[in-house]
Amino acid sequence: MLLLAFDTATPAVTAALYDTDAAAVLAEETRIDARRHGELLLPAVDRVLSSAGVRKEDLGAIAVGIGPGPYTGLRVGLVTAAALGSALDLPVHGVCTLDGIAHAARAQGLTGPFAVATDARRKEVYWARYDAEGERVTEPAVDRPAEIAERLSGIPVVGAGALLYPDAFPDARPPEHVSAGALAGAAAERLAAGRELPQPLPLYLRRPDAQVPANYKTVLPA
Repeated sequence: MLLLAFDTATPAVTAALYDTDAAAVLAEETRIDARRHGELLLPAVDRVLSSAGVRKEDLGAIAVGIGPGPYTGLRVGLVTAAALGSALDLPVHGVCTLDGIAHAARAQGLTGPFAVATDARRKEVYWARYDAEGERVTEPAVDRPAEIAERLSGIPVVGAGALLYPDAFPDARPPEHVSAGALAGAAAERLAAGRELPQPLPLYLRRPDAQVPANYKTVLPA
């Protein structure tokens, strides 16, 4: 089966085409730009399909990162996945973005228990802990680095959140951001094992940064 995967929950706008039968990434593209998710995603999808010589009609499913991540970027990927899934009559599977980073870290040779932390802004990180098999053992959460430093002491912490706060996470490791190829690999492994994947719904963990001003008044037409 050909699986189209993409993620916009981090500053990485990443898309990949994955062959689940061969367990191989056929094409992948990643751009780091926290402000242009909506502009970059669909062209990236078109390029990975073109690079692999695959039509949208040849796809078997879509996997999309559900976060945790900032509201504006995250919804770009989820809305795009919903639109493509509806237009092409494809199943759409959600994948925790932290799980995609964890999958990549294990593929790069990381062993033993570890954690993943991404940048949540506001001097906070989104994070979760993983066991020696790479399985997530805590629910994704958002906290200040100092508040979880002791809980994660003694294990590697992967991701941009760890690299941003070396005092709290002295054993910070790459990869910095999620890749769609790793996200697809994580999804494919779970599907092959008969395990359910999350619904493609956003994992925000907190309210959007944008707020309506307290003195804002709605003016109705006469």
